[in-house]
Amino acid sequence: MVTVATAAGAPRYSRNRRNQIAIWWQEIDRPTLVLVLILMAIGAVAVAAGSPASAKRLSTSSEQLRSLHFFYLHMRWQMLGLVAMFWASTLNKDNARRFGILIAGAMLFALVLVPIVGSEVNGAKRWLRFGISLQPSEFLKCGFPILLAWILSWRARDPNIPVVGLCFALMAMLAGLLMLQPDFGSTMLFSGTFLVLILLSGIDLRRIGLFFGAGIVGLVLMYFTYDNGRNRIDNFLFGGTAFDQVDLAQRTLLNGGWTGLGFWMGTRKMALPEAHTDYIFSVIGEEFGLLACMVIVVLYLAILTRVILRLVDEEDLFTVLAASGFAAQFGGQAFINVLVNLQLFPSKGMTLPLISYGGSSTVAMCLCIGLLLAITRRNPYIQREKFSLRAIGEAQ
Repeated sequence: MVTVATAAGAPRYSRNRRNQIAIWWQEIDRPTLVLVLILMAIGAVAVAAGSPASAKRLSTSSEQLRSLHFFYLHMRWQMLGLVAMFWASTLNKDNARRFGILIAGAMLFALVLVPIVGSEVNGAKRWLRFGISLQPSEFLKCGFPILLAWILSWRARDPNIPVVGLCFALMAMLAGLLMLQPDFGSTMLFSGTFLVLILLSGIDLRRIGLFFGAGIVGLVLMYFTYDNGRNRIDNFLFGGTAFDQVDLAQRTLLNGGWTGLGFWMGTRKMALPEAHTDYIFSVIGEEFGLLACMVIVVLYLAILTRVILRLVDEEDLFTVLAASGFAAQFGGQAFINVLVNLQLFPSKGMTLPLISYGGSSTVAMCLCIGLLLAITRRNPYIQREKFSLRAIGEAQ
């Protein structure tokens, strides 16, 4: 890089870099960023609380895991996730769209490979291992809302393009690839995100009815062809082994009362099957109390509300759809996990976003947040001008 010295002797590119950071700080949605960082800090404490239970459960005679084994790993993943988040948030809208489409295409191709060369864990093939473990369905979350929003926004240029049919075909292909693993939880999450974007795009009620009909048919087929899914639904409705796990999670959640037993003072968490991932909300309830759980729910609601408020005056269809898709995906995953821990939803094996331990899930979710911040970047001065012109127009 060639640098040109200024009169004071400082390289000019460093000043430009400072200007870029200042512009980034002015344009991103800072309240959303702060709320996300608070959730990640809570997640670090929560994983530290749940790590001893999982470390004890997963230790073997040949390998004894340290009590904070998963906490140390989680901190590494959080650092990598923060790098990914801040990098993605510096992209302009066009580059964020291109990156989202690229990663969506790459992960769809990876999903095709999973049933063929994927690694099987607990009866499901969801990971690719090429030196490192990669769960394509997690990273698909970074591109799926952008890809759908991009296709649906074509209608603004040419209403004759069959964008809805293309999106239905894409969703059908994705559902098929996910159920080959099988991964019913991710299928439901992506389907919910798809539904939100389809509704926001303004399609007619007849097509919405067709989607709901296809969804019901898919659920019926899943029930009769996917043993694990059928067992979880039956266990939720009629009781069983999986229901016992969810019941244990609820009892753990309530064991701490309103204020909790204290950090590392929980006892029921030691029996939870996935204390650091799927049932971390219950660990938080036992050690820090129901009040802490309520704060976490409020933080998730605050993020969703902030995204919606950010889009109220947005005129670009792609931005509205992509940001809404990320919000629906993020909120849907969070509240499915919470409802499972409250014994109000069948067990799904779904992490609590930004809080649960995870490698692919943590980095992918941070990348999603970074892309959301990039897509919703706004120049505050242009925004003020728009408001002023609108106010003048209304006064006239």
